Amino acid sequence: MEEAELVIDRPKGAHHPTYPAVVYPVCYGYLKGTSSMDGDGIDVWLGTRQEKSVDAVICTIDSIKKDSEIKLLLGCTEEEKAAVYGFS
Repeated sequence: MEEAELVIDRPKGAHHPTYPAVVYPVCYGYLKGTSSMDGDGIDVWLGTRQEKSVDAVICTIDSIKKDSEIKLLLGCTEEEKAAVYGFS
């Protein structure tokens, strides 16, 4: 994973493209050149801590899309983890 480029396509404070009332509490993106269960890059939440190691892994289930995904949390504070957990 260390070789994969992190692409942030939804910075903190950005609105969800489909649901404009939903605001991203932490920077959100993906690891370029990787593959997740949905065929896209592995999803990443990027926190503000200096150390950018994996802090947690969240498994989400989307009953509307009928799929599940794993999301990595990198460098997240406890407050950011709670915000991501509430968002997911």
